[in-house]
Formats: sequence, structure tokens, C-alpha cells
Amino acid sequence: RLCPPAGGTASARGLEARPSGASSSLCPAPHFLLPDTNLLLHQIDVLEDPVIKNVIVLQTVLQEVRNRSAPVYKRIRDLIQNPEKHFYSFTNEHHRETYIEQKRGETSNDRNDRAIRVAVNWYNEHLKKIEDEEKIQVIFLTNDRTNKEKALEEGITAYTCEEYIKSLTANPELVDRLACVSDEGKEIESGKIIFPEHIPLSKLQQGIKSGIYLQGTYRASRENYLEATVWVHGDAEENREIIVQGLKHLNRAVHEDIVAVELLAKNEWVAPSSVVLQDDGQNEDDIENEEEKENILKTTVNKDMLRPTGKVVGIIKRNWRPYCGMLSKSQIKEARRHLFTPADRRIPRIRIETRQAETLEGQRIIVAIDGWPRNSRYPNGHFVKNLGSAGDKETETEVLLLEHDVPHQAFSQAVLSFLPKMPWSITEEDMKHREDLRHLNVCSVDPPGCTDIDDALHCREIENGNIEVGVHIADVSHFIRPGNALDEESVKRGTTVYLCEKRIDMVPELLSSNLCSLRSNVDRLAFSCIWEMNHKAEILKTRFTKSIINSKASLTYAEAQMRIDSATMNDEITTSLRGLNKLAKILKKKRIENGALTLSSPEVRFHMDSETHDPIDLQTKELKETNSMVEEFMLLANISVAQKIYDEFPEFALLRKHPAPPPSNYDILVKAAKSKASFDHNLEIKTDSAKALAESLDKAESPTFPYLNTLLRILTTRCMMQAVYFCSGMDNDFHHYGLASPIYTHFTSPIRRYADIIVHRLLAVAIGADSTYPELTDKHKLADMCKNLNYRHKMAQYAQRASVAFHTQLFFKTKGVVNEDAYILFVRKNAIVVLIPKYGLEGTVFFEERDKPTPKLDYNNEVPSLTVEDTTLHVFDKVKVNITLDDSNIQHQKMRMVLVEPKV
Repeated sequence: RLCPPAGGTASARGLEARPSGASSSLCPAPHFLLPDTNLLLHQIDVLEDPVIKNVIVLQTVLQEVRNRSAPVYKRIRDLIQNPEKHFYSFTNEHHRETYIEQKRGETSNDRNDRAIRVAVNWYNEHLKKIEDEEKIQVIFLTNDRTNKEKALEEGITAYTCEEYIKSLTANPELVDRLACVSDEGKEIESGKIIFPEHIPLSKLQQGIKSGIYLQGTYRASRENYLEATVWVHGDAEENREIIVQGLKHLNRAVHEDIVAVELLAKNEWVAPSSVVLQDDGQNEDDIENEEEKENILKTTVNKDMLRPTGKVVGIIKRNWRPYCGMLSKSQIKEARRHLFTPADRRIPRIRIETRQAETLEGQRIIVAIDGWPRNSRYPNGHFVKNLGSAGDKETETEVLLLEHDVPHQAFSQAVLSFLPKMPWSITEEDMKHREDLRHLNVCSVDPPGCTDIDDALHCREIENGNIEVGVHIADVSHFIRPGNALDEESVKRGTTVYLCEKRIDMVPELLSSNLCSLRSNVDRLAFSCIWEMNHKAEILKTRFTKSIINSKASLTYAEAQMRIDSATMNDEITTSLRGLNKLAKILKKKRIENGALTLSSPEVRFHMDSETHDPIDLQTKELKETNSMVEEFMLLANISVAQKIYDEFPEFALLRKHPAPPPSNYDILVKAAKSKASFDHNLEIKTDSAKALAESLDKAESPTFPYLNTLLRILTTRCMMQAVYFCSGMDNDFHHYGLASPIYTHFTSPIRRYADIIVHRLLAVAIGADSTYPELTDKHKLADMCKNLNYRHKMAQYAQRASVAFHTQLFFKTKGVVNEDAYILFVRKNAIVVLIPKYGLEGTVFFEERDKPTPKLDYNNEVPSLTVEDTTLHVFDKVKVNITLDDSNIQHQKMRMVLVEPKV
């Protein structure tokens, strides 16, 4: 018997003798499948189905896939490693009997097709030698007509993917997962041509070189499906953004595609539209209706509002991904073609063929786009997977993670194989290059229920009368070595994602909640930053060392606060906490004098029902003095480490910067303060520097309106830029605006942020505690990594917000209708945006509603105010709103707010 290791290589001695898979009416005998490159690239969703087993993937095919699509290549590798799928790779290019030379005049494509046919032939000859009552054969799968014809001429059994899948009569649902592949030229059925032809890539590249076309990233609008912007790559600042309006000009581009645009003549430029247009048509060919909608966009506008405008002439790179959403079932009886509406409003609807429309109604499903012919109003796609019922908590969490591209599958065996074997203990080898600090009174202070404890602190008076303060951080880089599967998975994830009732770990739980977590009364490996300070919190000496610690207490913020305030407790931990708190207050005062900003965001915590896990109460988070105490020392450690790694590695330190916002960002804040200043004369917000801003925010107090200061700080947060990771050798602006620090990095949370692991590795090399490796000192690789980390952090933030929004909806679903106090944050032309402090909830009150007469509206941009009939509403006005959950659209449920007071 020729039995390979499961999911192994299909070498000359390599196949399971009796492949058992789904029974095919075309080929009832046992068989292996051998697909060509295009089939793998386009039909990966079908191949991943558990029904499809016993597949041989040739080296020729694997190499081509690797060159053409990294995501598909990874999916194929995973299939080969999955023992249940029986996918085998065969190195046909290194096998004497299957390697072939390229002939004169033969294209490399034709040569590869021939190499695949040679391998199929060789396999069939090879399998004949197995003495078995039933002949085993290899079936060649290809959607390429010429290749199939040649294979049949050579006596090979060959089918298209569709022919083979339709022959699996026991599994009719598989047909839904077939990608409908059609090229531009071969339009699916006849039909009126709607879109201009895309210019071929070679011509686009020439046009971009000569400046006729511009290359950029296509960003669709959430509010208006007939409008998009293209962000031009590496262009002069003033021309960064090009507006594209109207169906024909959008020309089948999809959000995040890399496109080529041609600028229109100046007399055809338009202004960004202020109209909200959702694509809600059921009839996919109703183009007249589209043209009517396009006319709505063409309102006369002020010349100053016009922006550079263009049209999409071709696609340089499609950035399609699988999309979550819901099926809009066709009204036609027995119809197979239906429209799918993605959850992301920036993605067009997708036409799919399915026989299971009845079952899929009301379900969240995943669909992939296959192509977008010129005569089709919508792209064509295929069904990939059913996620579950819409509105169900598990399903919605899955949608939220998929839509924000959060890697959340269980850690693979390959990743887990690099974890330490249990029971684990610290060995003599581990103690090399380490200081034993187990005698110190170290403790940790965290939110309640925290299991991934990254940091611990100590503080003691030393003989010379000064104070020694230590920040001890989990030594994660000791367990995660560069380049192994665990390291690669951690860098891909980039960060731990905290949802309302779930945590998606960056590293496996054995590390995050156990071996790396600095729990009390156990020995743990740490990386320590230790300062000698005087009583004025001035740093006299700083040192860094790998260490071993034993925390004496794991406290919550409230417990630590209670100890500090207690009149009776005077044990060593409490004394240490009091010392830390005293120093932290001085450090904070200094930081604020330097111009650091204290901003505000209404953070919300849910109290969950212990049985159903539904939110039963909502409250805004209360911050204690001890929160600030821990924060001060974390900031100080991050700054100290940033300086050290930059001094050692000026070209490849991983740092974090926070750019100063452009002055125009502050317009809303300054105007809002002015509109309030007529009531409070001392209200003036200065924005010429972070220090001036911080000071004017501190002064902006109103005895009659205590919440004003918080509102101003919330609004200031909105004016800020994103903080980002960068590589010191690729940038010359290091400044952190919000912290008013000339240099900064992240060192204190390596369990939940990958950036900190790199910083630990750099610091370890700097103090001689670990060896370097090539990628650590390659600034281009570091810059790429920073790009991925910035993306992952941004997506994690959005996913967290979406989770809060979903739980807020669950909360109000059970709560029913409520009236609450709110403050106006922004005024729009036809709406106000309000903040409800009790719930930390933001929402929009619209004054134009369908089927209701529109009130008289007068919008004043200078004073930010909106007059509705005879009532004028200003920014920061206190109002009362009525809150309900609008679940008329199950996919896009939203909070509906109506103004109760003042009456309009």
C-alpha cells in the first residue's frame, strides 16, 4: 500500500491507495483530482468545502498561485496541512519523469499547461501499477477550453469544474459555491452595455507614466452610492483626492480597488454631494431610475466648492474580499438569481445564483465577487458560507470580526507547537542575563477581571534617601522567538481585540493568561525598567534589565485606591502604592505644564446578565486616581525605552508618533466655543500649540454649565490625528503631540500589542540580553510591519466601536422607549448630532423624514446653529431626546432619536 503522511507530499511513493470521497456520476470509480492554476485561483471556495477531498496540487500550479495571489496561496497551504482533506503537493518540477524543458516559441503559460498534462499522464501510468480490483485514476480539472481539448486528445480524463461539481449528485448545494468566471469579452447573456470598456493594464501603465492617467485607491462613499473619491498615490498634496460621480464614471470599481482615473476638464468638475443616496432599487436593470438619481447630484454650487473630478478608466488591482451581508430574495417565483446586499454600504450589491434562497432568507451569509461584465448593473458573485441568523449575538459578532478583517480563527497546531511544554518552570538557562528581583514588593493594578496582566510596579526608599521605582513588563519575547509560526501569527494579528464580552487574543491563552501574565505569588519572567528618582520625581538614573519577579498582589484600581486612602493599612505594598501615587501626581503636573493634553471620550461599560450575557445596564466608565497613577509610570517607561532604543539603533527603532493636527481640523472646536462664548465671556480656545490648547481647555469652565468642559474635550478628541507606529530611519518627525513628548514608543503591553514585542527585542539587543536577527535591522521590513500594525490597530478600534454599538442596540431592544438629556455636538444642514452622557451614546436627530412634511430649516455654518421653524439650536445646547431602536432594516439596525425638548 502506498500511504503518504496525511496532508503530505504526493511523491512517486506518495498516494493513499484508495481515495474515498464524494461519489461522482461522471467518474464512479475512486479517483484523485488534479486542478490547474486558474481553477485553484477562482474556485478555492469550492475546493475548501469538506466534501472535496483527494486533490493533488502540482509544484507548477503552487508556484503560479503564489506569484498571483498570496491569500489564495495561504489557503492552499492550509488545505495541504489539513489531514482530513487529503490534499497532496507533488514537486513535479524536480522529478525526473515529469520535468519538461520549455520549447522554442512556446510561451511559459503553454509550457506550464503542458507540464501539468505530463504530470497527470505520469500519475495515471503510475497508478496502473497498483494491484487493485478497481482502477484508480487522476482526473484533470480545468476551465481552459484549449487545455481541456489537448488533454482529451492525449487520453486524459478532463472536466471543467462545473461539470465535475454538478456530477456530485449527493451534494447539490456545492453548485452555489462555484465562481461564475466570465471575462470582459464574453458577456454573460446579451444585454444593454451600461459601462465603458476598461483600458488594458499595459496601456494604463504607459498612461500613468506619461501623466494622462492617475493611479490611486478607490474609496466608495457610505452615504451616496453614486459617489466615490480616489486617493492619488504619491501625488502633490493639493491633488490628493479626486471626486468621481455617476454610475458610468465609477465604471465598476469597488471600494479599496487600485484604479486609474482620468481627470475631467475643469468645466466638468463637481462638488462633494451633501445628499444621502442609498441603493434600494429591486429591479437591477432600471437604469433610467439611476439617471434620475444622478440628476439630483447636479445641483448648482458655489465655485469654491468644486473639486478635481475624474472618471475611472481601468482597474490596476482588484482588492476584493469575501463580503458579509444578506440575500434580497428575488420577487420572481422559482428564480435562481438574487441580489445580495453587503453589510458594508460602500460595497455594491452582488448578483448570485442559488437554489437555497428560501433557507438563506434572514441569514447572514458570505459572498465573493467573481467579475463585473459591462452589461451588468451589479457584479456577479457566488455564495460562500452561511453564518447564521441575523440579529443573533454569535452571528453578529462573527460578522463584525470578518468585516473588520480581525484574524480570529483558533490558533493552528503549527502555532501551538511553539508553546512551552507544561508543567513549565524557570530553568537555570532562563536565569542567564537576568536579575533576581523576587525579593521586591511588586504588585499589579488592573481593571476587574483582567487575566492578561502585562505590567507590575514597585517603589521603595533606598539607602541614600532617594526613591527606586520599577516598572516590570511581561517578558513575552522570551517565549516568542523571531520567525517561527507563533511569531508570524502574532505579527499578523498585531493586537488583541477587546469586544464587549469577548477577547480575541494576539497570543495563545497559555501565554496571555498564564505564563506571561504577571499574576501574584508565582515566579514570572519580566523585562524591568528601573529608575532612581529624588522626591521631586526627577530621574537621576535609568537602567533596564531582564528579570525574574514574584508579584505580591494583583489589585484592581478600586482595591489599590482603597489601600492608598485607608487610615489603618501600612503594610509594604500599601506604602509602595502611596509612594507611587505621590510621584505620579508630580509627573502628571510636569507633563501638563509641558503641554500634554487631557482629552475625554465617553467610554461605556456594560453590565451583563450572568445567564443570557445580554447587557442589562449601561454606565460610563469612572476613572480613579490609581488609573492615572499606573498610566504615568507606563508613559514614563515608554519614553525611557524609546530614547534608549533610538540611541542604540537610530536607523531602525520602532517608535510611535502623534502628528499635530492641521489648523483647519480645529474649525469646529473654535466655532463651537465662540457660539458658547456669547453666554460665557471668558470662553476662548487657542489652538496655536498643544500647550495653548491644554491651558485654554483648563480655563474653559462655566459655573452654570459644569458639563461644558467635558464636551469641549470630547470635541477636541475629534480634531486629533491618528497616532501611528513608524521606523526611525524612514521618518524625521518623531513628536508626540498629545503627550507633548519629543519621542515615544510602546513597551508596556507585549501580551496584547506586537509593536511592544519588537521594542523588547531591540531593547534586549541594546543591553546585551539577546541576539539580533536580520529582519530586526532592516528598516524597509520594519516600515512594512508598522504599516500592518497601524492597519490592525485601526481595525481593532473600529471593531470595538461596532461591538459597543451592537450591545447598545441589544440594551435598547429590551429597554423600550426612553427620554434622556442630551447635548448637541454638531449641527448639520438637516440634522443635529447629540451626545447622551448617561449612556455615552451618540446619535443623529434628523428633521427631514420620509412621508412627513419637512419643517423650515435655516443652517448657519459660521455660528454653528440650525433654526428649525422658529427654534434655534446651537452646539452644546442641552436638549431632551426620545430614543428607540429602529429595526425595520434587520441588517442596518440603528438608534432612532427624536427631539422632545425644545419643541420644534
